Amino acid sequence: MNEASQVDLEKHSEKAIKKSAVSQVEVRLQEEFKAMMAKLGVQNLTLVWLPDLSKGLSGEVRNTIVYIYEEDEVKALETLKHELLDYIITSKIVKPLVELVNLLIKSKESDIYREKEKIVESLSKILD
Repeated sequence: MNEASQVDLEKHSEKAIKKSAVSQVEVRLQEEFKAMMAKLGVQNLTLVWLPDLSKGLSGEVRNTIVYIYEEDEVKALETLKHELLDYIITSKIVKPLVELVNLLIKSKESDIYREKEKIVESLSKILD
């Protein structure tokens, strides 16, 4: 085997090993994800592992998809736990509170507008 063939073979082997390690990490993440979802009673979420540190994020939840960007398995698992807990707190506590506040604001808008108009009318008469 010549030197160039040896280098190509080594590169191919390194890629195969790295790909195998990546798929093993993904399998472990999916297994942990399913176990956490069962423990937390969460449904309708999907996990997508996109190892990419250039995003500047470790992970995020968009719509019903949990994205994990960490390459390292330990960090990816920590991020997964964080994102799931954040999702639960946001969906069960924060989102309903925001919706309630928005309803209160909307219900008072017309009252506030009418009161403002009365004040403007009163002040306008004073300026006459």
